[in-house]
Amino acid sequence: MRELKTIGILGAGKVGTAIARRAVAAGYDVRIATAKPASELELLVSFVAPGAVAGNAADVIDQSDVVVLALPLSKYRTLDPSLFSGKIVIDAMNYWSQTEGTLLEFEKGLSSSEVVASHLKDARLVRTFNHMGYHEIDEEARPAGDPERRAMAVAGDDAEARRLVAGFIDRIGFDAVDAGSLAAARSFDIGTPVFGAPLNSNTMRQALALPLAA
Repeated sequence: MRELKTIGILGAGKVGTAIARRAVAAGYDVRIATAKPASELELLVSFVAPGAVAGNAADVIDQSDVVVLALPLSKYRTLDPSLFSGKIVIDAMNYWSQTEGTLLEFEKGLSSSEVVASHLKDARLVRTFNHMGYHEIDEEARPAGDPERRAMAVAGDDAEARRLVAGFIDRIGFDAVDAGSLAAARSFDIGTPVFGAPLNSNTMRQALALPLAA
């Protein structure tokens, strides 16, 4: 696969629809699904992400080159791993115990993406989008070379998947910074110097290199 053309998004909340709007603006074919039938989602999608198409989850996963997980993290176990086999999957979810409740599998020192990857064991999972707010995804996109262009960290165990996702991030208006393996996602999780910070590619690399708090 040389490039991504069709972007599937699971979740029609603030993050998912912000990514959808940026992807549509960049010329991608964008499809959105939730647990609801596509017929119940069409009107909402036409308002919040004009140009995107509502679909049923299984079809969106099957027909997309990359699938973005923009669901409440507690829903990750409802995903059928067999549908994601061989797929490039972007995990944009975060573990917020205040809203999700305490989930013991996320309390063991791993990044939440490592836990999700253990469930979707045959997916080519990449972690990104999680450290930037949905309003920033909408408002902070800039053309390549703009001195105010923001950076996004990308982590995953599949180097080609990281490269393709980095190209997607660049095309929608951000500089992608390769953080390395999926375990490195811990370096831009909640509570790290990267999370929520307005960083460019240089300052992002410096922040990713800082030691994690115990």
